[in-house]
Amino acid sequence: MGLLVLTTSLKCFRPTCTDGICKEASTVRLTLYYLSIYTIAIGSGVLKPNMSTFGADQFDDFRPKEKVLKVSYFNWWSFNTAFGTLAATLFVVYIQERFGWGLGYGISAIGFLVASVTFFMGVPIYRHKSRKGKSHAKEFFSVPVVAFRNRKLQLPSSPSELHECEMQHYIDRGRRQIYHTPRFRFLDKAAIKQEKTDASNPPCTVTQVERNKLVLGMLGIWLLIIIPSNFWAVEVTAFVKQGTTMERNLGPNFQIPAASLWSFVVVTILICVPIYECYFVPFMRRRTGLHRGIKMLHRIAIGVAIQIMAAAVMFAVEIRRMKVIREKHITGAKEVVPMSIFWLLPQHVLLGLANTFLMAGLLEFFYDQSPEEMKVLGTAFYTSTIAVGKYSNSLLVFMIDKFSRKMSGKSWIGNNLNDCHLDYYYALLFVISAFNFAVFLWVQRGYIYKKENTTEVNEFEIVRAEKTESQVGKA
Repeated sequence: MGLLVLTTSLKCFRPTCTDGICKEASTVRLTLYYLSIYTIAIGSGVLKPNMSTFGADQFDDFRPKEKVLKVSYFNWWSFNTAFGTLAATLFVVYIQERFGWGLGYGISAIGFLVASVTFFMGVPIYRHKSRKGKSHAKEFFSVPVVAFRNRKLQLPSSPSELHECEMQHYIDRGRRQIYHTPRFRFLDKAAIKQEKTDASNPPCTVTQVERNKLVLGMLGIWLLIIIPSNFWAVEVTAFVKQGTTMERNLGPNFQIPAASLWSFVVVTILICVPIYECYFVPFMRRRTGLHRGIKMLHRIAIGVAIQIMAAAVMFAVEIRRMKVIREKHITGAKEVVPMSIFWLLPQHVLLGLANTFLMAGLLEFFYDQSPEEMKVLGTAFYTSTIAVGKYSNSLLVFMIDKFSRKMSGKSWIGNNLNDCHLDYYYALLFVISAFNFAVFLWVQRGYIYKKENTTEVNEFEIVRAEKTESQVGKA
C-alpha cells in the first residue's frame, strides 16, 4: 500500500499533463504501479484464508460454550466484512474522486497500519496451535498411494478391523479421532491391516483416511458452488451496465451512480446478519436442537434458493425494460429508458439476503468440515469460490457472446443493451442455477458430516487440567 501511495502521490511518479492531456506513463512508472498492485494481490491471497482461520482458532472446540460462540463468529465475520466493503465503496471512493487517488490510497494504508499494530499488540494473548507429528501434506498424499498399493486386497467386513490408533494417541496430541464413514470406500484400503507389515511402512489410520474423505467431500460441494458464485460477478457487471440505461435522476441536480445501487446488497447483509444471529438461530435452535439452528448445507441451500428467486426477478425486470424500449422505440446505446433504476432494487436486496445465508454458511462449512490440521485449506476453498465464480462468469459471457453472434448475428450482451437480449442471459442463468440447485440438493442429502470422537473431549480436559495444576504447583 505504501508503494501504491507513492506512485499515485509523488509528482516524479506521475505523467505530466497539459490542458487535460497527459503523456503516456513511462515503463518505470508502470512497473512500480503494477508491482504494488500485484504485491497487494499476493498479500491478500495469503492473508484472507489465514486471517479467518486464525480468528476461528481462538475458540476452543474442547469447551462447549466456546464451540457455540464459534458459530456466531462466522456470522459476525461476514457482518464486519460487509461493513468494511460499504465503507470502502462509499467513503474511500468519495475521497478518491474528490481529493485524489493518493489520499484515498493513503487512508487505506493507514487503516492497514492501524490494523497491523492492533493485531501485533494481541500476539501475547492469542492461542497458537502448534503443529505436531508428521507433515500433514505427506500424510494426505500417502493415503491414495497406499490405497492403490492395496487395491487387490479385500476390505474387512467391519470397519473396526481397519487400522486405528488408541484414543490416548490423539489425546496426547490435543487432536480428535475421526470416526469411519461409509463413503469413498476405495480409500479404506489404505487402512487394511496385513500380517506382514513393514515397520517403516505401517498402514494408514482410519483418521488419516477420513481426512482425505473430508477433502473429497468438500471438493464436491465446492464444484456445485461455482454456478451460485457467478451471481457475485453479475452484481457488479450486468447490473451496473443495465442501470446506466435507466432513469437515474433524483431531483433536478442529482443523478444516482449506477454502481452505487450495489451498496443495497451490502446494506441488506448488514441488516439481515444481526437478525439471523439474534432471532433466527435461537428460534431454530429450540426446534431442531442444533447449536447452529440448521445444518450448514441447509443454510447454503437456502441462500442458493434465494439466488434463483433473484434470477427470476432479474428476468422479469428486464422483460419490463425491453417492453418500455419497444413502446418508446428506443434504439440508441446512450438513450435513457424512461424506467426508474429503483426497479433493480428488489434483485439487489434478494441477493443481499442470499449472501447472508450463503457467504457465512460457506465459510463455516469449509472451515468446520476440513481436517483439523488443514483448516487454512478449508477457508482457501471458500475464498477460491469467489475467484472461480468470477472467472467462470467471464467464460459464460464469452460463450454466450460467441454463440448468440453465430446464431443471430447479434450478441445477447453487446455494448448497446437497448438493442440486446439481456433477458435471455438472465433466463439462461436461472435455468442453469435451478439445475445446479437440484444436483446440490441431491448431493447434500447424501453428504455425511465429519464424525469426531466426542468422548475424548472430557479426557483431553482432564489431561489439560492436570498439566495446569502441576504448573501452578511448581510456581
